[in-house]
Amino acid sequence: MASGIQNLELFVRTALEKGLPKSGIEQSLLQAGWPADQIRNALGQFADIAFPVPVPKPRPYLSAREAFRYLLLFTTLYFSAYYLGSLLFSFVDLNFPDPAIDECCSWQTVKDDIRLAASFLVIAYPVFLFMSRRIHRELAHAPVKRLSVIRRWLTYLTLFIAAGFVIGDLVTLVYNALGGELTIRFILKVLIVGVIGATVFGFYLWDLHGEEREA
Repeated sequence: MASGIQNLELFVRTALEKGLPKSGIEQSLLQAGWPADQIRNALGQFADIAFPVPVPKPRPYLSAREAFRYLLLFTTLYFSAYYLGSLLFSFVDLNFPDPAIDECCSWQTVKDDIRLAASFLVIAYPVFLFMSRRIHRELAHAPVKRLSVIRRWLTYLTLFIAAGFVIGDLVTLVYNALGGELTIRFILKVLIVGVIGATVFGFYLWDLHGEEREA
């Protein structure tokens, strides 16, 4: 596979050196059976600059510093989303207690859950905001960094996790609805999970589409 990509890039470079337009090169490769995304990637390696030879664009690279920053960004995102949901769950439990659970034990458990969730949010969410703002400013100055391998992998992983939560949330809702077990307490918790999961999924899907358009 790597050899095929190298041959494709070599062909594109040779064609550009001979002065052929990118549109013509793309049509020829499509007729030869090359996938459209591989063709776009190969053509995108060279800038649209008037010069006697093709001018390559800078390629993103992976560094330990970059990996640390994105891992910290997405880890604090996961913590923030999870403990925000936990905190809201606790408020639902306070206002709509389960009659099957002892009130004294229930209150103590809910109080401990609130304290734990608040502790994580006080630390994790500001770190997430700080890293998001810093990375956003860097991407504005160097858009090529949007093609970072670690960024794209973690973004797709986040989309997968968020989609899994939304799908599981809807399945749980339908299952309980068919069993006639819908309560205000249950519906509120389903809404909490659905809104948090859908918000994360929608934001990063929109962000990813923007990166692909720029690429």
